[in-house]
Amino acid sequence: MNSILDDFKLAFRTGNILNQLIVINVVGFVVLGVTGVIFTIAGYGSLFSTFSHYLTLPSDLGQVIYQPWSLITYFFYHQEIFHILFNMLFMYWFGRIIAEYLGQNKVLGLYVWGGIFGGLLYLLAYNLIPFYQGAISTSHLLGASGGVIAIVVGAATFMPNYTIPLIFLGPVKLKYIAAFYVVTSLLRSTGVNAGGEIAHLGGALAGWIFITQLKSGNDWSKVVLQFIIWVKSLFTPQPKIKVSYRKEKTTSGSKNASSASSKSTASSKKSANTSQAEIDLILDKISEKGYDALSKEEKQKLFNASKD
Repeated sequence: MNSILDDFKLAFRTGNILNQLIVINVVGFVVLGVTGVIFTIAGYGSLFSTFSHYLTLPSDLGQVIYQPWSLITYFFYHQEIFHILFNMLFMYWFGRIIAEYLGQNKVLGLYVWGGIFGGLLYLLAYNLIPFYQGAISTSHLLGASGGVIAIVVGAATFMPNYTIPLIFLGPVKLKYIAAFYVVTSLLRSTGVNAGGEIAHLGGALAGWIFITQLKSGNDWSKVVLQFIIWVKSLFTPQPKIKVSYRKEKTTSGSKNASSASSKSTASSKKSANTSQAEIDLILDKISEKGYDALSKEEKQKLFNASKD
């Protein structure tokens, strides 16, 4: 058990975002699964079921208003072992391609935007298309599939002719793998798992848009990263800086003192306003070495930039 915990800790210390996402999903699955078993045996299964529903995304907009966090929590929550197993395997296989060629931050961006797009398309379909409206009262969305499909389609959009070996099939290009999952999800969007398949399509759309925007110079992962840094800053105490003033004894040389003071003020303002180029360098450093590799000054710059 200690060895497993050490592996989990190492995933976070090394700043490998792909591994961190997998660890968060697996730990959440195990903790909630064990908790559910304990509550059920103790006779409180209905209580746990009520709690777990607050982690899933309901299709009823009236419920979503009272649990807006579920648009995020749903794609970190799994109930079935094979559901999480295949999601994590695909995230690892295709996430490694994204991480190798585009960096760890792009994996995070694709996963989060894929989950959000998947959830939004699910809500739109169930509330606007009459075919699905009959299931609004009972339908809830959960699982990382939308984010995972975003990574798969993102990799295929970036390198469509990149080949990977598949059992029984041999080398297959990414564009065909992505196309297979998109078409399959579309064909199954009226079946028993209609909500999940719609979320797949939303995630696929997010993956395509993400990489298309990235090629145009717009990095959507920065928004996600800056939000996470801002959240971390809420739980990180900021250093308090005391400023003291000394009054000059004589009036001689007041002009020189005033000039020096204005120069000092201009200098402090210049240092306080962190340029976008500096922020980009810091974000690149996080992508390569992780957030913990930043100096206190760099962390402070990111914190200040998140407040602008």
